[in-house]
Amino acid sequence: MASEYQGRLRVIYPLERGRIVLRTEQDWQKNLEPVAVAPDGCCHEFEVRHVRHHLAYKPCIVDGDRLTWSEGTNKLWILDLNGVQDVYPHFHSGLAGRLSEILELPSALLGRSHRMRVYLPAGYDENFQKAFPVLYVHDGQNLFFPDEAFFGTEWRLDETLDLLDAMNLIDRVIVVGLYSDERETDYTQPGYELYARSLVEEVRPFIGGRYRVLGDRRHTGILGASLGGVVSLYAGWQWPEVFGNVGCMSSTFGYRDDLLDRVHDDPVEPRRHLKLYLDSGWPNDNYDVTFSMATALVERGFAYGRDLVHFAFPRLRHEESAWGGRVHLPLQLFSGKIRRFAALYQKH
Repeated sequence: MASEYQGRLRVIYPLERGRIVLRTEQDWQKNLEPVAVAPDGCCHEFEVRHVRHHLAYKPCIVDGDRLTWSEGTNKLWILDLNGVQDVYPHFHSGLAGRLSEILELPSALLGRSHRMRVYLPAGYDENFQKAFPVLYVHDGQNLFFPDEAFFGTEWRLDETLDLLDAMNLIDRVIVVGLYSDERETDYTQPGYELYARSLVEEVRPFIGGRYRVLGDRRHTGILGASLGGVVSLYAGWQWPEVFGNVGCMSSTFGYRDDLLDRVHDDPVEPRRHLKLYLDSGWPNDNYDVTFSMATALVERGFAYGRDLVHFAFPRLRHEESAWGGRVHLPLQLFSGKIRRFAALYQKH
């Protein structure tokens, strides 16, 4: 007799009418009813047994004779894990995230204002039960709109996030695009010391007070390209209790920073939990200094493939289109569902 796997799942949604059921690959025409419903109707709990370790499913709303499927592709339920898994569907919001207007935050530390634009994932406004990981990305003017971007070339980051979500590949994430008004100062030593402190002490509380973000280090990341990668590594190395995920693309290490010396000399233990993504193009895209940084991190005990990922891309140039074309890689490292499931298995 084949083995059976079992699992529990909670569907969390601010339901006003009807009830939540699941449709699964066991029988897409049959409702799987909840085994428990919270008194306020916002949490429906399900149990299942299946012959495989995973099960494709979709939450649905049953309201009288009407069945409404949740939006997006089928979700994947990983079975035989201790505890219960939570899912936060949406039903009426479409598949695309939305972008805020440019926000301004006066900085007492810098004596000027931060400018930023925020990407909110699909379903953010509809399912207000859910909080999200947050990723701070430098050179925010290059991320979303060609008329704002350097030489008119944007990363198309919002479209990449929507696509990864449609693939059911990453957990939805809030992205804060930080516009760079004085990048030569803010992204290099010594200016990045005050600038990064302002991110920690001023920008993070502002974002946390305005949006539903998960504030712990495991769900907080920082990423940038070129000099933006330098300040990202500085911020993560200086405040590892704040930024657990650090992405450095084509970073100009050694130009005006002492980060390689710090990686060699600073105590590693407070930084042991960091997840680090480094990459570059080749030949003229900070390949050598990125390789040296990756090697130094390995020498200090960061495990390649677990704590540290490093890629080099033949013939890719130092330009916005290249970074936009591969930004899905750090996004998968930071918010990928495989990473989350792997962490659950390692824990149990």
